[in-house]
Amino acid sequence: MSDKPILTAEERALQCARLALDKKALDVTALEIRRLSTIADYLVIASGSSDKQVQAIADSVRKGLKKFGKPLDMEGEKEGKWVVIDYGDVIVHVFVEELRRYYNLDELWAAAPELPIPAEYQWEKASREA
Repeated sequence: MSDKPILTAEERALQCARLALDKKALDVTALEIRRLSTIADYLVIASGSSDKQVQAIADSVRKGLKKFGKPLDMEGEKEGKWVVIDYGDVIVHVFVEELRRYYNLDELWAAAPELPIPAEYQWEKASREA
């Protein structure tokens, strides 16, 4: 029996978004895909402006969720262009900006409802309002 705390899929998606935003990820989106696909319940998509930032964002998510368990799989971290972290119920995609535009997962999953990310996690909007 595990002593690790348990997160719901929604809580995990929001924590992934928060941890990405902690590293100044750009354009973070959490999509509820459970009614559209069996691959996961949520997708979290984020961008970094460089491969180093993408790696830092992915590392922040992985380390921040460590107390809740390890990801099932993680790909692309060494290259830092597109990192995928699979938690089973949540899949996190962290892209350099140009690859995100090229693969356009946001449009591919446009039918998925967006999970609102709490305002206190959002650094982009806060810096624009200041």
